[in-house]
Amino acid sequence: MKVIICSLSKNEDFKSLLKGKKINNKYSTIFFKKLDHLNPKQLNISFIAKKKIGNSVIRNKIKRRLKNIMRDLVKQIKINYKYSYLIIAKKIVFNDKFADIKKELFLDFKRIK
Repeated sequence: MKVIICSLSKNEDFKSLLKGKKINNKYSTIFFKKLDHLNPKQLNISFIAKKKIGNSVIRNKIKRRLKNIMRDLVKQIKINYKYSYLIIAKKIVFNDKFADIKKELFLDFKRIK
C-alpha cells in the first residue's frame, strides 16, 4: 500500500502540535498529537530546520535526509496515522552518518503508539 505523505500547512496545526506530546533525541525533537480535522489515511508530517542551523543549502539537505528516512520508516514499521507529526531537526543531523540518524528515528517512532 502506497502511503501519501502530506505536509502541514496551517499555523493552527503547528501551534496545536507544539502543545502535544514530544520525544527528544540527539538528532531531533518529535511532536505528535491527534488532529481530528486531518485525513487519518495520510501521514501528516512536517520537517523544520531553524535558521540558526545554517544557510538554506544546509537546511534543505537536513530536510531531505529526514524525508528519506521517513519514506523508509513508513515501509518498514507500522506508524500511527491518527497522529500528526512535527519533526524539528538539530544541527548535528547535517554532520552525522545517515545510518545513525535513521536508527535513532526508528527507535523513537516505535515508542509512539
